[in-house]
Amino acid sequence: MMPKTPHLETIAVHAGMGGLTESGVHVPGIDLSTTNPLAGVESGGDSYENLATGGTIVPGESAVYQRLWQPGVARFETALSALEGAEATVAFASGMAALSAVLIATVAAGKPHVVALRPIYGGTDHVLATGLLGTTVTWVDASGVAAAIRADTGLVLLETPANPTLELTDIRAVANAAGRVPVLVDNTFATPVLQRPLESGATLVLHSATKFLGGHGDAMGGTVSGPADWIVRLRQVRALTGGILHPFGAYLLHRGLRTLPVRVLAQQATAAEIARRLVGHPALVRVAYPGLPGQDPKALLGHQSSGAGSIIALELAGGFDAAVRFTEACRLITHAVSLGGIDSLVQHPASLTHRPVEANARPAAAVVRLSIGLEHVDDLMADIQTALSAALAEPVSAAFADLVEAGTS
Repeated sequence: MMPKTPHLETIAVHAGMGGLTESGVHVPGIDLSTTNPLAGVESGGDSYENLATGGTIVPGESAVYQRLWQPGVARFETALSALEGAEATVAFASGMAALSAVLIATVAAGKPHVVALRPIYGGTDHVLATGLLGTTVTWVDASGVAAAIRADTGLVLLETPANPTLELTDIRAVANAAGRVPVLVDNTFATPVLQRPLESGATLVLHSATKFLGGHGDAMGGTVSGPADWIVRLRQVRALTGGILHPFGAYLLHRGLRTLPVRVLAQQATAAEIARRLVGHPALVRVAYPGLPGQDPKALLGHQSSGAGSIIALELAGGFDAAVRFTEACRLITHAVSLGGIDSLVQHPASLTHRPVEANARPAAAVVRLSIGLEHVDDLMADIQTALSAALAEPVSAAFADLVEAGTS
C-alpha cells in the first residue's frame, strides 16, 4: 500500500499495479482476447450497452469486446490519472486519435468552434485548419483568447512548451480568459513530471504517449485525462470509432511510466547543459530552450512547471541550407521524427511534422529540433559540434571548439 501522500516517483512505480499480489504475480499479464464470454443474453446486452456508452466494466460482468474495454489499457489509464492528478484517463491508439476524439465530442455537443494557440504540433494544426472533423478554428495568441470566444466555442487548445519553438504559455491566464469554455493542454513535451496542467486550471490534458510516456520508441498511443464527465464522452467516442489502444501497447506504455521521472529528469539535465554550451556558437542565430536566460519572461518555470524539459530548437545562421547540412551530418543523433525517447533525435520541422501548416505559421526554415536522450552529454556534444561544422561548411574555430567541449562557453 502506498503512503497517503506519495511522491511522484513512487506513484509512477506503483500506480495501476493494484491486485497483482492477490493474483499471485508481480507484473501485469497481457490479455490479447478480442472477445469475451457472456454469462447470458440479457446480462451480455447490458454489459455491451454500458461499455458502448462510455461506462466502465462492472465487477463480475463481461468485458464483451476489446474495442469497448480492455484490462491492460485500464491499468495504464489508472496509472496516468494518478500522475496527472486527474479523475480519469482514456487511452487511444495514437495522440491524433486522442485529439480527434476530443474534437468529435466537441462537435457532437453542438460547439464546433475551437480557439487554438499557435505554434502547436503540426498534426494538430493541420486537422484544425482543414476542418476535417467538423470544427472551425480561430487562431490567436494568449492575449486574444477572451475576444475569440463565441457562443459556439467548445474548446480552447494550446501546447506548452510549444512544438517546436519551446515558447511557454501561462495556462492559468488562458483558463481565466476562456471562462466556462473547456481548455485542453497538450502536455507531451513537459509530461506530468514537470507540469500538471489540471492544477493550473486546464480541463483536459492530452499526451502523445508515443513520446516520453513510453520513452523507448516502440509503442504508439495517445491519452486524454480530465474530469469524469468528459472521460465518459470520450470513452463512448472511442468505443464507436474503434480507437482503443492495443493491449501490448498498453503494457509497454504502462511499463514506460514506471521509469518516467528518472528518464525525464536525466534527459532534462543533459539538455540544459547542451543548450548552455551552444549559446554564442557562430553557426547559430539562436538556441531556443526555456531554461536559458531571457526565455521565460513570465517566470513560469518553478511556478507552472518545475523544469524546462529536454527539447532544444536551434536556428542556424546559414538558413535552410545550413539546417539541412546540420541535420544530415548528425551520426549519433538519429534523423527521425518523434521525440522523448531514450535516444536523441533531430528533425527539420518545416519539412516534416509542420509541413502541412500554413506558410505564415510554419516554423522558420532555419530551425531544427533536437530531442535529447540518455546518452552522455560529451558524446552528444561531439556529434552536435561535427554537425555544426558541416552547417558552417567550414570548421568551427578551434578556440570555440575547446570552450564547447569543456562546457565553459
